[in-house]
Amino acid sequence: MSGDAPVDQQPTTTGRPAFGGRAGRIVGVVATLVVTTVAVGLSQGWGRTDQTASPPTASPPTASPPAASPPTGPAPAASVVLNSTDDAFIQLLIPMNEGALALIDHVDTRSAGADPSLRALLNDLRAAHQAELRDLRGLLAAGNVAEQNIHEGHQMPGMVTDASLAELRAAPDTEVPSRAAALVRAHLAQTVVLCRGEQTAGGSPELKALAGRIQQARAAELSALDGQPGATGTPQVD
Repeated sequence: MSGDAPVDQQPTTTGRPAFGGRAGRIVGVVATLVVTTVAVGLSQGWGRTDQTASPPTASPPTASPPAASPPTGPAPAASVVLNSTDDAFIQLLIPMNEGALALIDHVDTRSAGADPSLRALLNDLRAAHQAELRDLRGLLAAGNVAEQNIHEGHQMPGMVTDASLAELRAAPDTEVPSRAAALVRAHLAQTVVLCRGEQTAGGSPELKALAGRIQQARAAELSALDGQPGATGTPQVD
């Protein structure tokens, strides 16, 4: 009999079980929809992060580094405007630096062509000149100006020409240090003159600042070269 009492009381509580049953059915339907949605999503490629990330060369993010690389090189260079003095300065200093680098490379090939102190100085000059070439070409590109070797074949003051390199190659090893030092000194001194002219008549603040740094570097390089044989005297710097 004690078991019949809860049964007789069921009609008074039928609302709650019915609501609980409906809620359970709703939850079941929602769960079914969620499972179905996830299954469809997975079939369409959701969550395949490993597959989309595995081929970096084919994914869209890999296309952004090349597009972003020009701004990261010379960031301020996008707004660089070069006047005629700026252009002339860069177009002359690039072949001058390249000629000096050719001279340095040749001295390195001569087994007894230079003493250790001169070789050490020339190695420092190589690193400095290569960095300057990158900066100069970066500014040319920033100003949308094409590089042109308008002085090819000209006997410009301070420029190491093919003729001077030929003479150096034909010189005996004992004369290489003095000849090379004299050529380098003329190059450095003439660059100082060009840098002064750029800072006076140039228009690009970026290039004028670079010319100022190069001029300071040349002054230090000339001082270091003073102790080398053949590096004394007053070279032509017209």
